[in-house]
Amino acid sequence: TVSKTEIREKLAKMYKVTPDVVFVFGFKTNFGGGKSTGFALIYDTLDLAKKFEPKHRLARHGLYEKKRPTRKQRKERKNRMKKVRGTKKSKVGAA
Repeated sequence: TVSKTEIREKLAKMYKVTPDVVFVFGFKTNFGGGKSTGFALIYDTLDLAKKFEPKHRLARHGLYEKKRPTRKQRKERKNRMKKVRGTKKSKVGAA
């Protein structure tokens, strides 16, 4: 199969844009190979792409980094939340 970066570069050349504003996804290979179909979005600017593109696709391009607390912090928060009931959970979760 052809890599997504190659497809991005080809599409960028066809539509006379830079490859960073081309987002390709959803590729399906036909049975037996030989043909793949997919979907691509081309934005006018990178700012518009960042505005409308979902975060997971931006992350694939290296344009978005999700900040997650460490595993230990998540576990401690979960266990603190288990000790309280109702609306107090939101106070414990925020702390």
